[in-house]
Amino acid sequence: MNKRKIALFGGTFDPVHLGHTTVAAEACRRAGAEKVVFIPAKRSPLKGFLPKASDADRFTMIAIAIADEEHLEVSDFELNKPAPSYTLETVKQFQESYGSETSIHWLVGADGIEDLVYWHRIVELIDACHLTTMYRAGCEPPSFSRFERLWGRRRIEKLQRNIVQTPLVDISSTEVRNRLAAGRDVIDMLHPAVAAYIREHGLYPAKKAKET
Repeated sequence: MNKRKIALFGGTFDPVHLGHTTVAAEACRRAGAEKVVFIPAKRSPLKGFLPKASDADRFTMIAIAIADEEHLEVSDFELNKPAPSYTLETVKQFQESYGSETSIHWLVGADGIEDLVYWHRIVELIDACHLTTMYRAGCEPPSFSRFERLWGRRRIEKLQRNIVQTPLVDISSTEVRNRLAAGRDVIDMLHPAVAAYIREHGLYPAKKAKET
């Protein structure tokens, strides 16, 4: 009997944008997962700064963005823990919650592969779940062969089996914040209800021009 598959998608989501929701939905389909659970982090261990928006605002924006998506959910698990958030601890908690008959996949972007060597107890994480790498359409599938001496052939083969292609959506949260700070339009980057929430709550305010 095939195991039930649940995919987890971590990040700061500051703010969540159309790229996040688009690739999550496609990764869910490609991996054969029942659903993708967005897990906003209080603070990434690899980033030396806190998100611009509050935990509550980031969680609410995700909930708004995925409200009509049947296979997408959001969890406040990491927001309720002291920062920083470690993926291994989150994976173990979800595995315990769903049980051994469920296969846990953790989604990671291909552009973050080089950082994996810095992840907390990465070898244990590879063993504990299915690290599922998303790469953009039109790009070459990533290769993990250069890490074989560090992690061993069996783990590299596992990583290579869990690679999925997602649509090319050229949006980043940094770009969204920069546009908002410059007073520019972000209608093509955010769910309309998320854009409305940002305006209503005064998030990511435009920077005032310096007087000369």
